[in-house]
Amino acid sequence: MRPLTPSGRVRRLRRRITALFALTSAVGLVTMAVLAVRSDDTRWREQLDRSMNLGTTQAISLLTYDAEDRLDTRDLVETVDAGCPPLTVFSVPRDGSSGPVVDFAPERPCLTARPADVRAAAEDAVRREDVVAVDRRAVDGRPVRLFAEPFFAPDAEGADGRDGAVVTVYETTAPLAEHRRTAWLLTGGCAVLVLLSAAVGHVLSGRAIRPALTVLAQQESFLADAAHDLRTPVASLRTLAETALRGDTDSADVLRRTMRLADGMGGLVDGLLTRARLMSGVQSLAPEPLRLDQLVETVVADTPAEGHRVTVRTEETVVVADPELVRRAVANLLGNALAHGHDPGVPADVRIEVTRDGTVTVEDAGPGLPPGVADALFERFRSGSGSTGLGLSIASWVAHAHGGSLSAGRAEHAGGARFVLRLPAGPARQ
Repeated sequence: MRPLTPSGRVRRLRRRITALFALTSAVGLVTMAVLAVRSDDTRWREQLDRSMNLGTTQAISLLTYDAEDRLDTRDLVETVDAGCPPLTVFSVPRDGSSGPVVDFAPERPCLTARPADVRAAAEDAVRREDVVAVDRRAVDGRPVRLFAEPFFAPDAEGADGRDGAVVTVYETTAPLAEHRRTAWLLTGGCAVLVLLSAAVGHVLSGRAIRPALTVLAQQESFLADAAHDLRTPVASLRTLAETALRGDTDSADVLRRTMRLADGMGGLVDGLLTRARLMSGVQSLAPEPLRLDQLVETVVADTPAEGHRVTVRTEETVVVADPELVRRAVANLLGNALAHGHDPGVPADVRIEVTRDGTVTVEDAGPGLPPGVADALFERFRSGSGSTGLGLSIASWVAHAHGGSLSAGRAEHAGGARFVLRLPAGPARQ
Protein backbone atom coordinates (compact mmCIF):
# COMPACT_ATOMS: atom_id res chain seq x y z
CA MET A 1 0.00 0.00 0.00
CA ARG A 2 1.32 3.40 -0.99
CA PRO A 3 2.11 5.70 1.97
CA LEU A 4 -0.19 8.66 2.39
CA THR A 5 1.06 12.14 1.63
CA PRO A 6 0.81 14.80 4.37
CA SER A 7 -2.28 16.20 2.65
CA GLY A 8 -3.74 12.70 2.47
CA ARG A 9 -3.13 12.20 6.20
CA VAL A 10 -4.86 15.50 6.97
CA ARG A 11 -7.84 14.48 4.84
CA ARG A 12 -7.94 11.11 6.59
CA LEU A 13 -7.91 12.98 9.88
CA ARG A 14 -10.89 14.99 8.64
CA ARG A 15 -12.81 11.81 7.92
CA ARG A 16 -11.96 10.48 11.36
CA ILE A 17 -13.06 13.72 13.01
CA THR A 18 -16.33 13.56 11.08
CA ALA A 19 -16.87 9.94 12.11
CA LEU A 20 -16.03 10.71 15.75
CA PHE A 21 -18.36 13.71 15.72
CA ALA A 22 -21.17 11.60 14.27
CA LEU A 23 -20.47 8.72 16.68
CA THR A 24 -20.50 11.01 19.69
CA SER A 25 -23.76 12.57 18.56
CA ALA A 26 -25.22 9.14 17.85
CA VAL A 27 -24.33 7.82 21.30
CA GLY A 28 -25.85 10.86 22.99
CA LEU A 29 -28.98 10.86 20.86
CA VAL A 30 -29.52 7.11 21.11
CA THR A 31 -29.10 7.25 24.89
CA MET A 32 -31.63 10.07 25.14
CA ALA A 33 -34.01 8.25 22.79
CA VAL A 34 -33.80 5.02 24.82
CA LEU A 35 -34.46 6.92 28.03
CA ALA A 36 -37.38 8.74 26.40
CA VAL A 37 -38.89 5.48 25.07
CA ARG A 38 -38.56 3.78 28.43
CA SER A 39 -40.03 6.80 30.19
CA ASP A 40 -42.99 6.84 27.80
CA ASP A 41 -43.51 3.09 28.30
CA THR A 42 -43.46 3.47 32.07
CA ARG A 43 -45.71 6.55 31.96
CA TRP A 44 -48.58 5.02 30.03
CA ARG A 45 -48.49 1.84 32.09
CA GLU A 46 -48.57 3.82 35.34
CA GLN A 47 -51.49 5.92 34.09
CA LEU A 48 -53.37 2.77 33.09
CA ASP A 49 -52.60 1.11 36.44
CA ARG A 50 -53.95 4.12 38.34
CA SER A 51 -57.14 4.02 36.29
CA MET A 52 -57.53 0.27 36.84
CA ASN A 53 -56.75 0.68 40.56
CA LEU A 54 -59.71 3.02 40.93
CA GLY A 55 -61.96 0.30 39.57
CA THR A 56 -60.61 -2.45 41.83
CA THR A 57 -60.73 -0.23 44.91
CA GLN A 58 -64.34 0.67 44.21
CA ALA A 59 -65.19 -3.01 43.72
CA ILE A 60 -63.51 -3.97 47.01
CA SER A 61 -65.52 -1.29 48.82
CA LEU A 62 -68.70 -3.05 47.67
CA LEU A 63 -67.65 -6.44 49.04
CA THR A 64 -69.04 -7.44 52.43
CA TYR A 65 -68.99 -10.44 54.78
CA ASP A 66 -72.06 -12.12 56.24
CA ALA A 67 -72.59 -13.12 59.87
CA GLU A 68 -70.45 -16.20 59.33
CA ASP A 69 -67.65 -14.07 57.80
CA ARG A 70 -68.29 -15.44 54.35
CA LEU A 71 -67.75 -13.20 51.31
CA ASP A 72 -70.90 -11.49 50.07
CA THR A 73 -70.86 -10.04 46.51
CA ARG A 74 -74.50 -9.01 46.24
CA ASP A 75 -73.79 -5.27 46.54
CA LEU A 76 -71.16 -5.59 43.83
CA VAL A 77 -73.55 -7.44 41.51
CA GLU A 78 -76.27 -4.84 42.04
CA THR A 79 -73.93 -1.90 41.45
CA VAL A 80 -71.80 -2.86 38.47
CA ASP A 81 -72.93 -3.88 35.00
CA ALA A 82 -73.31 -7.59 35.59
CA GLY A 83 -73.43 -8.30 31.87
CA CYS A 84 -69.93 -7.19 30.92
CA PRO A 85 -67.79 -5.78 33.72
CA PRO A 86 -64.00 -6.22 33.39
CA LEU A 87 -63.87 -7.51 36.97
CA THR A 88 -63.35 -10.92 38.49
CA VAL A 89 -63.40 -11.62 42.25
CA PHE A 90 -61.41 -14.55 43.63
CA SER A 91 -61.20 -16.11 47.06
CA VAL A 92 -57.79 -17.53 48.00
CA PRO A 93 -57.26 -19.83 51.05
CA ARG A 94 -54.62 -18.61 53.44
CA ASP A 95 -53.19 -22.07 54.05
CA GLY A 96 -52.73 -22.73 50.32
CA SER A 97 -54.80 -25.92 50.50
CA SER A 98 -56.47 -25.14 47.17
CA GLY A 99 -56.33 -22.65 44.32
CA PRO A 100 -58.31 -19.42 43.90
CA VAL A 101 -62.07 -19.74 43.73
CA VAL A 102 -64.15 -17.43 41.53
CA ASP A 103 -66.70 -15.57 43.62
CA PHE A 104 -67.80 -13.17 40.92
CA ALA A 105 -67.27 -13.11 37.13
CA PRO A 106 -69.03 -11.34 34.24
CA GLU A 107 -71.73 -13.35 32.46
CA ARG A 108 -70.76 -12.11 29.03
CA PRO A 109 -67.16 -10.81 29.28
CA CYS A 110 -66.21 -8.18 26.71
CA LEU A 111 -62.56 -9.16 26.99
CA THR A 112 -61.55 -12.66 27.98
CA ALA A 113 -58.07 -13.13 29.40
CA ARG A 114 -56.64 -16.57 29.81
CA PRO A 115 -58.10 -18.06 33.03
CA ALA A 116 -54.73 -19.30 34.19
CA ASP A 117 -53.24 -15.82 33.88
CA VAL A 118 -56.11 -14.22 35.81
CA ARG A 119 -55.88 -16.82 38.62
CA ALA A 120 -52.12 -16.45 38.81
CA ALA A 121 -52.43 -12.66 39.14
CA ALA A 122 -54.98 -12.99 41.95
CA GLU A 123 -52.92 -15.56 43.83
CA ASP A 124 -49.77 -13.49 43.45
CA ALA A 125 -51.49 -10.33 44.76
CA VAL A 126 -52.73 -12.15 47.88
CA ARG A 127 -49.37 -13.76 48.50
CA ARG A 128 -47.52 -10.43 48.18
CA GLU A 129 -50.27 -8.53 50.01
CA ASP A 130 -49.89 -5.84 47.38
CA VAL A 131 -51.26 -4.92 43.97
CA VAL A 132 -49.93 -6.82 40.95
CA ALA A 133 -49.93 -5.53 37.34
CA VAL A 134 -48.78 -7.77 34.48
CA ASP A 135 -48.97 -7.77 30.67
CA ARG A 136 -50.51 -10.84 29.10
CA ARG A 137 -52.45 -11.96 26.04
CA ALA A 138 -56.21 -12.39 25.74
CA VAL A 139 -57.74 -15.62 24.48
CA ASP A 140 -57.99 -14.11 20.99
CA GLY A 141 -54.36 -12.94 21.12
CA ARG A 142 -54.95 -9.25 21.80
CA PRO A 143 -52.54 -7.63 24.31
CA VAL A 144 -54.10 -7.01 27.72
CA ARG A 145 -52.98 -5.78 31.11
CA LEU A 146 -54.10 -7.52 34.28
CA PHE A 147 -54.37 -5.58 37.52
CA ALA A 148 -55.01 -7.47 40.77
CA GLU A 149 -55.69 -5.82 44.16
CA PRO A 150 -55.93 -8.02 47.28
CA PHE A 151 -58.51 -7.80 50.07
CA PHE A 152 -58.39 -9.65 53.37
CA ALA A 153 -61.05 -11.48 55.34
CA PRO A 154 -61.58 -10.55 59.02
CA ASP A 155 -59.57 -12.60 61.53
CA ALA A 156 -62.57 -13.48 63.64
CA GLU A 157 -63.04 -16.84 65.34
CA GLY A 158 -64.85 -19.27 63.09
CA ALA A 159 -63.99 -17.43 59.84
CA ASP A 160 -63.18 -19.63 56.86
CA GLY A 161 -59.74 -18.03 56.46
CA ARG A 162 -60.14 -17.11 52.81
CA ASP A 163 -58.67 -13.81 51.59
CA GLY A 164 -59.26 -12.64 48.03
CA ALA A 165 -58.35 -10.38 45.13
CA VAL A 166 -60.19 -8.35 42.53
CA VAL A 167 -58.72 -8.66 39.04
CA THR A 168 -59.52 -6.26 36.23
CA VAL A 169 -58.52 -6.53 32.55
CA TYR A 170 -57.81 -3.78 30.01
CA GLU A 171 -56.92 -4.10 26.35
CA THR A 172 -53.63 -2.33 25.56
CA THR A 173 -53.69 -2.39 21.75
CA ALA A 174 -54.20 1.38 21.41
CA PRO A 175 -51.64 2.44 24.07
CA LEU A 176 -49.07 0.05 22.62
CA ALA A 177 -49.63 1.41 19.11
CA GLU A 178 -49.20 4.96 20.38
CA HIS A 179 -46.05 3.94 22.22
CA ARG A 180 -44.60 2.27 19.11
CA ARG A 181 -45.40 5.37 17.07
CA THR A 182 -43.53 7.50 19.58
CA ALA A 183 -40.58 5.10 19.48
CA TRP A 184 -40.45 5.20 15.66
CA LEU A 185 -40.62 9.00 15.65
CA LEU A 186 -37.74 9.18 18.10
CA THR A 187 -35.76 6.66 16.05
CA GLY A 188 -36.30 8.60 12.83
CA GLY A 189 -35.47 11.88 14.56
CA CYS A 190 -32.25 10.39 15.92
CA ALA A 191 -31.27 9.12 12.47
CA VAL A 192 -31.89 12.54 10.90
CA LEU A 193 -29.98 14.33 13.67
CA VAL A 194 -27.03 11.92 13.39
CA LEU A 195 -26.84 12.50 9.63
CA LEU A 196 -27.14 16.25 10.20
CA SER A 197 -24.42 16.17 12.85
CA ALA A 198 -22.18 14.17 10.50
CA ALA A 199 -22.71 16.77 7.77
CA VAL A 200 -22.04 19.64 10.18
CA GLY A 201 -18.98 17.84 11.54
CA HIS A 202 -17.72 17.29 8.00
CA VAL A 203 -18.13 20.98 7.16
CA LEU A 204 -16.58 22.19 10.42
CA SER A 205 -13.65 19.77 10.19
CA GLY A 206 -13.12 20.88 6.59
CA ARG A 207 -12.93 24.49 7.69
CA ALA A 208 -10.65 23.54 10.56
CA ILE A 209 -8.14 21.70 8.38
CA ARG A 210 -8.28 24.14 5.46
CA PRO A 211 -5.38 26.25 6.82
CA ALA A 212 -3.35 23.09 7.37
CA LEU A 213 -4.02 21.92 3.81
CA THR A 214 -3.06 25.34 2.48
CA VAL A 215 0.20 25.31 4.43
CA LEU A 216 0.96 21.76 3.31
CA ALA A 217 0.23 22.65 -0.31
CA GLN A 218 2.54 25.66 -0.03
CA GLN A 219 5.21 23.52 1.58
CA GLU A 220 4.96 20.84 -1.09
CA SER A 221 5.03 23.52 -3.78
CA PHE A 222 8.11 25.09 -2.25
CA LEU A 223 9.89 21.76 -1.96
CA ALA A 224 9.00 20.97 -5.56
CA ASP A 225 10.30 24.37 -6.65
CA ALA A 226 13.51 23.98 -4.70
CA ALA A 227 14.13 20.43 -5.95
CA HIS A 228 13.38 21.37 -9.56
CA ASP A 229 15.33 24.61 -9.63
CA LEU A 230 18.41 23.58 -7.63
CA ARG A 231 18.99 20.29 -9.40
CA THR A 232 20.44 21.83 -12.59
CA PRO A 233 22.91 24.33 -11.02
CA VAL A 234 24.08 21.75 -8.49
CA ALA A 235 24.74 19.30 -11.31
CA SER A 236 26.62 22.03 -13.20
CA LEU A 237 28.76 22.77 -10.16
CA ARG A 238 29.60 19.09 -9.83
CA THR A 239 30.55 18.92 -13.50
CA LEU A 240 32.80 21.98 -13.13
CA ALA A 241 34.43 20.46 -10.05
CA GLU A 242 35.11 17.17 -11.87
CA THR A 243 36.49 19.10 -14.85
CA ALA A 244 38.81 21.09 -12.58
CA LEU A 245 40.01 17.92 -10.87
CA ARG A 246 40.88 16.32 -14.19
CA GLY A 247 42.67 19.48 -15.30
CA ASP A 248 40.80 19.52 -18.63
CA THR A 249 40.23 23.30 -18.58
CA ASP A 250 41.74 26.50 -17.33
CA SER A 251 41.24 27.00 -13.60
CA ALA A 252 40.46 30.71 -14.04
CA ASP A 253 37.64 29.85 -16.46
CA VAL A 254 36.32 27.25 -14.02
CA LEU A 255 36.29 29.84 -11.25
CA ARG A 256 34.50 32.40 -13.40
CA ARG A 257 31.84 29.86 -14.38
CA THR A 258 31.56 28.77 -10.75
CA MET A 259 30.98 32.37 -9.65
CA ARG A 260 28.27 32.81 -12.28
CA LEU A 261 26.58 29.63 -11.12
CA ALA A 262 26.88 30.75 -7.49
CA ASP A 263 25.33 34.12 -8.34
CA GLY A 264 22.53 32.38 -10.21
CA MET A 265 21.91 29.99 -7.33
CA GLY A 266 21.87 32.91 -4.90
CA GLY A 267 19.22 34.67 -6.93
CA LEU A 268 17.32 31.41 -7.29
CA VAL A 269 17.32 30.75 -3.55
CA ASP A 270 16.30 34.34 -2.91
CA GLY A 271 13.41 33.98 -5.36
CA LEU A 272 12.30 30.71 -3.81
CA LEU A 273 12.31 32.17 -0.32
CA THR A 274 10.48 35.28 -1.48
CA ARG A 275 7.82 33.21 -3.19
CA ALA A 276 7.45 31.00 -0.11
CA ARG A 277 7.05 34.05 2.13
CA LEU A 278 4.51 35.60 -0.20
CA MET A 279 2.45 32.44 -0.58
CA SER A 280 2.43 31.69 3.16
CA GLY A 281 1.55 35.24 4.14
CA VAL A 282 4.70 35.67 6.24
CA GLN A 283 5.65 38.72 4.21
CA SER A 284 2.71 41.11 4.34
CA LEU A 285 2.13 44.25 2.34
CA ALA A 286 3.35 47.59 3.66
CA PRO A 287 1.74 49.99 1.18
CA GLU A 288 2.68 53.62 1.08
CA PRO A 289 2.59 56.41 -1.51
CA LEU A 290 5.67 56.14 -3.75
CA ARG A 291 6.98 57.58 -7.00
CA LEU A 292 6.68 54.71 -9.44
CA ASP A 293 8.70 56.50 -12.13
CA GLN A 294 11.66 57.05 -9.80
CA LEU A 295 11.51 53.46 -8.56
CA VAL A 296 11.62 52.10 -12.14
CA GLU A 297 14.55 54.37 -13.03
CA THR A 298 16.43 53.14 -9.95
CA VAL A 299 15.79 49.50 -10.85
CA VAL A 300 17.08 50.08 -14.41
CA ALA A 301 20.18 51.85 -13.11
CA ASP A 302 20.95 49.00 -10.69
CA THR A 303 20.45 46.20 -13.25
CA PRO A 304 23.61 45.19 -15.20
CA ALA A 305 22.85 45.59 -18.90
CA GLU A 306 25.96 43.71 -20.18
CA GLY A 307 25.84 45.28 -23.65
CA HIS A 308 22.06 45.36 -23.92
CA ARG A 309 20.11 48.54 -24.50
CA VAL A 310 17.37 49.65 -22.13
CA THR A 311 15.26 52.69 -22.98
CA VAL A 312 13.17 54.29 -20.25
CA ARG A 313 10.36 56.77 -20.71
CA THR A 314 8.47 57.85 -17.60
CA GLU A 315 5.84 60.24 -16.42
CA GLU A 316 5.56 61.45 -12.86
CA THR A 317 3.44 58.74 -11.25
CA VAL A 318 2.39 58.15 -7.66
CA VAL A 319 1.02 54.78 -6.55
CA VAL A 320 0.12 53.27 -3.18
CA ALA A 321 2.16 50.06 -2.91
CA ASP A 322 4.88 48.19 -1.04
CA PRO A 323 8.16 49.66 -2.39
CA GLU A 324 10.24 46.50 -1.86
CA LEU A 325 7.76 44.17 -3.54
CA VAL A 326 7.16 46.52 -6.47
CA ARG A 327 10.92 46.89 -6.93
CA ARG A 328 11.28 43.11 -7.09
CA ALA A 329 8.40 42.79 -9.57
CA VAL A 330 9.85 45.44 -11.90
CA ALA A 331 13.33 43.91 -11.59
CA ASN A 332 11.92 40.48 -12.48
CA LEU A 333 10.18 41.86 -15.57
CA LEU A 334 13.34 43.67 -16.68
CA GLY A 335 15.49 40.62 -15.99
CA ASN A 336 13.12 38.41 -17.99
CA ALA A 337 13.28 40.82 -20.94
CA LEU A 338 17.09 40.96 -20.85
CA ALA A 339 17.35 37.18 -20.63
CA HIS A 340 14.76 36.15 -23.21
CA GLY A 341 13.96 39.28 -25.24
CA HIS A 342 16.58 38.81 -27.93
CA ASP A 343 17.93 36.26 -30.36
CA PRO A 344 21.14 34.39 -29.49
CA GLY A 345 24.21 36.57 -30.04
CA VAL A 346 22.10 39.73 -30.52
CA PRO A 347 21.93 42.44 -27.79
CA ALA A 348 18.52 42.94 -26.23
CA ASP A 349 16.55 46.08 -26.96
CA VAL A 350 14.19 46.73 -24.06
CA ARG A 351 11.74 49.59 -23.69
CA ILE A 352 10.17 50.51 -20.36
CA GLU A 353 7.38 53.04 -20.09
CA VAL A 354 5.69 54.38 -16.96
CA THR A 355 2.39 56.26 -17.32
CA ARG A 356 0.39 58.33 -14.85
CA ASP A 357 -2.30 55.69 -14.35
CA GLY A 358 0.20 53.44 -12.51
CA THR A 359 1.11 51.26 -15.51
CA VAL A 360 4.58 49.90 -16.20
CA THR A 361 5.05 48.49 -19.72
CA VAL A 362 8.10 46.37 -20.55
CA GLU A 363 8.67 45.51 -24.25
CA ASP A 364 11.51 43.66 -25.92
CA ALA A 365 12.54 42.92 -29.49
CA GLY A 366 12.92 39.19 -29.04
CA PRO A 367 11.11 36.27 -30.67
CA GLY A 368 7.93 37.03 -28.77
CA LEU A 369 5.58 34.67 -26.99
CA PRO A 370 4.44 31.34 -28.45
CA PRO A 371 0.71 31.19 -29.25
CA GLY A 372 -1.51 30.17 -26.33
CA VAL A 373 1.23 30.64 -23.69
CA ALA A 374 0.20 34.01 -22.28
CA ASP A 375 -2.41 32.65 -19.82
CA ALA A 376 -0.03 30.07 -18.33
CA LEU A 377 3.07 32.24 -18.49
CA PHE A 378 2.86 33.39 -14.87
CA GLU A 379 2.83 29.89 -13.46
CA ARG A 380 6.08 28.56 -12.09
CA PHE A 381 8.42 26.77 -14.53
CA ARG A 382 6.80 28.52 -17.53
CA SER A 383 9.20 31.34 -18.33
CA GLY A 384 11.44 29.56 -20.81
CA SER A 385 14.62 27.56 -21.16
CA GLY A 386 17.32 28.42 -18.72
CA SER A 387 14.89 30.07 -16.29
CA THR A 388 12.83 28.89 -13.38
CA GLY A 389 9.72 30.89 -14.11
CA LEU A 390 9.68 32.22 -10.54
CA GLY A 391 10.36 35.82 -11.61
CA LEU A 392 7.14 36.23 -13.57
CA SER A 393 5.20 34.22 -10.97
CA ILE A 394 6.38 36.57 -8.22
CA ALA A 395 5.65 39.66 -10.34
CA SER A 396 2.12 38.41 -10.99
CA TRP A 397 1.54 37.75 -7.28
CA VAL A 398 2.80 41.23 -6.37
CA ALA A 399 0.43 42.82 -8.90
CA HIS A 400 -2.63 40.91 -7.66
CA ALA A 401 -1.71 41.45 -4.00
CA HIS A 402 -1.91 45.21 -4.63
CA GLY A 403 -5.25 44.92 -6.43
CA GLY A 404 -3.58 45.32 -9.83
CA SER A 405 -2.79 42.97 -12.68
CA LEU A 406 0.01 41.68 -14.89
CA SER A 407 -0.71 40.76 -18.50
CA ALA A 408 1.42 39.53 -21.37
CA GLY A 409 1.10 39.96 -25.12
CA ARG A 410 2.90 40.94 -28.32
CA ALA A 411 4.94 44.13 -28.42
CA GLU A 412 3.48 46.83 -30.64
CA HIS A 413 6.76 48.24 -31.95
CA ALA A 414 9.52 45.66 -31.95
CA GLY A 415 7.30 42.59 -32.29
CA GLY A 416 8.67 40.83 -29.18
CA ALA A 417 7.03 40.24 -25.82
CA ARG A 418 5.08 42.90 -23.98
CA PHE A 419 4.35 42.81 -20.23
CA VAL A 420 2.00 45.35 -18.63
CA LEU A 421 2.06 45.79 -14.84
CA ARG A 422 -0.84 47.82 -13.48
CA LEU A 423 -0.90 49.15 -9.93
CA PRO A 424 -3.54 51.31 -8.19
CA ALA A 425 -2.67 54.95 -8.67
CA GLY A 426 -2.21 57.14 -5.60
CA PRO A 427 -3.43 60.70 -5.00
CA ALA A 428 -2.38 63.20 -7.65
CA ARG A 429 0.42 65.57 -6.72
CA GLN A 430 -0.56 69.24 -6.34
